[in-house]
Amino acid sequence: MPVRPVLAAALGAAALLCAAVGPAGADPSERITVDPVGRIASDGTVTLSGTYRCTGGTGPVLVGSSLSQGDQGLKHGIGGGTARCDGAEHRWTNSGKVSPEKVKAGAARVEATLTELRPSGILLVPAFHAVTNRDVTLTGE
Repeated sequence: MPVRPVLAAALGAAALLCAAVGPAGADPSERITVDPVGRIASDGTVTLSGTYRCTGGTGPVLVGSSLSQGDQGLKHGIGGGTARCDGAEHRWTNSGKVSPEKVKAGAARVEATLTELRPSGILLVPAFHAVTNRDVTLTGE
């Protein structure tokens, strides 16, 4: 079984759990923001961006984002990347392709997360540094 889909599913499940209970134990100076405007291309590629700040960790830290429009229960994963947790503020940009029939220009809801994969025995356990939700406007390119 490919690793990326399993990792994406694990992070998605962990993000839902974190959204319900919040990033317990996270440093209050750690945060992630979402810019108020995202872009959607005619082929369905969505680009979201924002800023983040986090402090050191023991494992890799990922910047993840998802988008919902209309049905808030249906979220589309929009890319992801690695974060530098050095205490400084950094920009992030994630892009991902969504079926043009499922997402259109207009109002949308974005969730962004900073998730660390901490070693725990032979497993990597997700630990959340920051989570945010924001209403955005998707504009066509």
